[in-house]
Amino acid sequence: MAPDVDVGRSRTDPFAPLTSEYLAVGDGHEVYVESVGRVGGIPAVYLHGGPGSGCQADHRRLFDPERFHAVLFDQRGAGRSRPKGGREHNTLPHLIADMEAIREKFGFERWMMVGGSWGATLALAYAQAHPDRVSGIVLRATFLGTVEEIADGFLNSLPRLYPGLADDFLSLLTPDERAEPLHAYFRRILDPDPAIHGPAARAWHDTERILSEHGPSRTRLDLEALHSSRALPASPFMEAHYFSNNSFMKPSQLMAEAHRLAGIPGIIVQGRYDLLCPPKTSHALASAWRDAEIRIVEGAGHTLYDPGVRDAVMRAIADMASKIK
Repeated sequence: MAPDVDVGRSRTDPFAPLTSEYLAVGDGHEVYVESVGRVGGIPAVYLHGGPGSGCQADHRRLFDPERFHAVLFDQRGAGRSRPKGGREHNTLPHLIADMEAIREKFGFERWMMVGGSWGATLALAYAQAHPDRVSGIVLRATFLGTVEEIADGFLNSLPRLYPGLADDFLSLLTPDERAEPLHAYFRRILDPDPAIHGPAARAWHDTERILSEHGPSRTRLDLEALHSSRALPASPFMEAHYFSNNSFMKPSQLMAEAHRLAGIPGIIVQGRYDLLCPPKTSHALASAWRDAEIRIVEGAGHTLYDPGVRDAVMRAIADMASKIK
């Protein structure tokens, strides 16, 4: 693991990275990894969403730098990891193996999982694969990585709550494609022709963003802007790659193997009005994982930055640290 950027930044900022490096994980991939807090603190790892989004500077601030030695990394093909957008040799088992390589690099015997949405999927998958390596789990917006959950958001909640937006979303598809709109979108997003994947990626991204916010600033697509030359969002391509392959899991895998989480303490932060990862999913998981508690944030939707969610996640992380210490 060779440093590629400055290491050991000024400690005048307690949230500045202790290390910032690239880890070669094989198959031509290098994942960007940084650590924050203090050496000797409670080991933790932050798992970003998407798949395909990447970690942000604010994510470091979720962890008390006096209590934690936290690791944040951009998953294969995401954020600053290289090759950017790379989807070859990029599956859920690859991501789990990358996490093991990171854990071993830092010498952590066990670490706390923190992740929201797709990050929750990865946290659960890792914990079920390596339960002896997990000290505790904090989830936000439970997502089990299934196409059925995607369909519930885009094909059920969307037309029920935003019928105009649903019409906009479907308007990009042919009448035949509308019989299976999700898979039609996945095919379009993964099509090599920019004239096909560009509008589809923008429409998917913008629709998903509206669904993710409890009080979105707009509720319709700008159909003309979908065909503009503006930069394309990265996450729709990785999402289409993963979701068209059932997130590289067996059907209902995370629920079927929830028994492997027994003995691992968990806290699930759940927005009451989350349209993408609704409370019913967290409830089902907690029913099978008796060591988990659910903390509902009233008046909030899916995103970390809906009112009350970020504070609830920080409290959950602090409470979990006290529980496992």
